[in-house]
Amino acid sequence: MANFTKKEIIQEVSDRMGITQTMSSKMFHMVLEIVERELANANNVVVRDFGTLEPRIAKGRPGRNPKDPNKTIPIPDRAIVKFTVGKALKEKVARVLPELKNREKS
Repeated sequence: MANFTKKEIIQEVSDRMGITQTMSSKMFHMVLEIVERELANANNVVVRDFGTLEPRIAKGRPGRNPKDPNKTIPIPDRAIVKFTVGKALKEKVARVLPELKNREKS
């Protein structure tokens, strides 16, 4: 399975928009900073047809110490980000199911 990296995103935006990679990189990082800021302020980030990023609480639970499995250690509540995929993205990704199944067989 191939990865599409930040560098490749910046390159493609640069090519498609006819701007420098430096400008494309600044724009990319600015968008990420805005998303981070809003999530850090406990706001959802909604991109229609793509998905929603939502800060949530992962409830604490008892855990096990791997060195001493008989001991229970408390794992405290923590903040996480939940991604809910949008309808259009879900439909597009669903179309690649045959290709994904072929990759698993290989």
